[in-house]
Amino acid sequence: MELLFTIFLVVLAVLVAMSFYYEHPKAKIPPGMSQRKKLYLFHYIMNFGFGLATLLEKIGITSEVHFLRIIMDGIPPPKDKHLFIKDLRFEKVKVRIYQPKMSTSGQRRGILYFHGGVGRFGSIQAYERTCRYFARKTNSVVVSVGYRLAPEYPYPTQFEDCLTATIHFMRTAQDYGVDPSRIIVCGDSSGGTLTAAVAQALVNRKDVPKLRAQILIYPFLQGVNFNLPSYQQNESIPILLKERTISLGLKYLNADSSAVNNVLQGCHVSEELRLKYQKWLSPDNIPHEFKTRGYTPTTEQPFSEEIYKLAKTILEPVFSPLLSEDSVIAQLPETFILTCEYDVLRDDGLLYKKRLEDQGVKVTLCHLQEGFHGTIFLAVYGKIASFRSGLKGLEKITKFLRLM
Repeated sequence: MELLFTIFLVVLAVLVAMSFYYEHPKAKIPPGMSQRKKLYLFHYIMNFGFGLATLLEKIGITSEVHFLRIIMDGIPPPKDKHLFIKDLRFEKVKVRIYQPKMSTSGQRRGILYFHGGVGRFGSIQAYERTCRYFARKTNSVVVSVGYRLAPEYPYPTQFEDCLTATIHFMRTAQDYGVDPSRIIVCGDSSGGTLTAAVAQALVNRKDVPKLRAQILIYPFLQGVNFNLPSYQQNESIPILLKERTISLGLKYLNADSSAVNNVLQGCHVSEELRLKYQKWLSPDNIPHEFKTRGYTPTTEQPFSEEIYKLAKTILEPVFSPLLSEDSVIAQLPETFILTCEYDVLRDDGLLYKKRLEDQGVKVTLCHLQEGFHGTIFLAVYGKIASFRSGLKGLEKITKFLRLM
């Protein structure tokens, strides 16, 4: 019996290894990057998880998305003696609220946090440590929004839930000891996309207070040009590889993922739209120092009506907030943008910074020279998982929040 079990484990390990070896590209981390061995290790662990998830779905044990959600949730941290933590519902949306136990003479700032996960992964539990950190370090009331996930709840349910939770909190802020004029929206990765989209949706509303600020942590902001310098330089750098970015995005939209290569080449963007977006997305808008690691201008492939119909949702401002009109951008609140040098999404943040500043919006940029996608998420997991770049990023975000 023990021999059979051992054989089963060996066969399983081989199948999983083959799965992630053949289905996921190899990583290429620049020699000059510090802690590169540690990043390689995380990349292989993550790919092993993707491979195992694929295998488990193929043999009918569980779905890939369900397994990856469990892995991302991780092990809950112990009870926090410094915070009151309570699960609530803001209308139909699940939230978890973190309130410091220490007394205060006045009202606190409020932070709404939208987690990452490409609309399909992530949860309140997965970001428990992140939200506790910001509540403790900034003496703020933090609301973690448990928006519903795709594919069970198709896009744009995720945005709608975040907007609903934000409006509810803004209207009831004083019930939680929060100053309504000091509410900040914040999110990482696709949560940064949701943050930007929610902030834009609120600019013309007269029934709620104005947001104090928005914090975008390595956000995805545009689905037009996937050949910007950062996409070329970092296409094979973990944790977010170029091809995986598009593949996960199409799965989020329940679109045919076989169109990845066509979307990467820009076949979903008509000449008319390309000309419209050029003024906002031109590589010329990216400072020269971000091109020194290499950049080759590319020729867009011919427009395909078929690919456009399949992927046109990518061009909606809710999915690509960088494509919103100037009249919306000009009304946005003070903004903090965190970008990472070794992240395909770096230039999305840089281009949004320019758009905001061109419209008179105050922007604080935190660029992590050693950073990579996901470094902030890992930073709250202790010395084993954290990287120096993530710890530096957390400090910068905390400093900005304390000024609000």
